[in-house]
Amino acid sequence: MSVPDASFPDVPADRLRDGGWTLVDERVETVFRLPTARVEGATRVYDDAETRAAVEAATGIDRQWRFFFATALSFTPPLSPGIGPAMILPTVRSEAQSAFADQLRDRGFEDVERGRTERVRVDSGDRARLRTYSASLALDDADATLSITGWVGVWHGDGFRIAAGAYPDRSLAALLGVSDPDDALQRAPSDYQSELLTLIRAVH
Repeated sequence: MSVPDASFPDVPADRLRDGGWTLVDERVETVFRLPTARVEGATRVYDDAETRAAVEAATGIDRQWRFFFATALSFTPPLSPGIGPAMILPTVRSEAQSAFADQLRDRGFEDVERGRTERVRVDSGDRARLRTYSASLALDDADATLSITGWVGVWHGDGFRIAAGAYPDRSLAALLGVSDPDDALQRAPSDYQSELLTLIRAVH
């Protein structure tokens, strides 16, 4: 589907590029339905290509280790004047969180569990509620299990926004048993978390 660039959320392009992230998917699709409207999401998905390349160079394993995405929602037909954002935000949040859990399962992850919530102020000044998820994936090509933490944030500012991603719960050097790793493989989960939350807050 051909859509104008303005339909997509604004993402921190320079920060993503400098961090080694690559745009791997850009799409518009119906994400869920309300009783009176179809909700479409314009989504940009990014892969941590730098880390992916470092792992492949060290181990020969090529797979996605971290991802980040941002979605702008639109409604068809448009919401009536009597329906304010605050009225449907809980529904949008619930649907977005369920969709994120389904995405993890679609990626092959198991034991997907919902965790705590946090409220943060995003860079636009709006308040977002974040929900954490945990999941695991058996790596047949590495004889290891990848455990991840995911975060999904939902808020309303200049329209409804969803931003989310996931990262490993331990350094990839430790997970994969790499003895002389590239610096990218030694990053701690706290580093991954800090970067992901910064990216989420920067979405407009």
